[in-house]
Amino acid sequence: MLVVIASYSAKPGKRQELVNLAKGCVEQTRREAGCLSYRLCLDSDNDTDFVFVEEWADDAALDAHLKSAHLQAFRDARADLVQPGGEVKRLTVTPGAK
Repeated sequence: MLVVIASYSAKPGKRQELVNLAKGCVEQTRREAGCLSYRLCLDSDNDTDFVFVEEWADDAALDAHLKSAHLQAFRDARADLVQPGGEVKRLTVTPGAK
């Protein structure tokens, strides 16, 4: 199993617009084969920061997600809403440690 943590910061005044956009991506992604969990988490202390927490069955499922049309559309649409940078971590769950 893989866990992905993707964090971004919205541009000032763009948080709600970004959240609304992300909700559509979350709904579509949750229907993908191999998606075990896909959550959007909002930082309660910093109103511009948010994090996607994802769980995938395997590399093939995650790779298919990364190539999906809806993820590409989300990436394109968010370009004017997020600060440069962000961080994406791809982690492998140690067997027996779920």
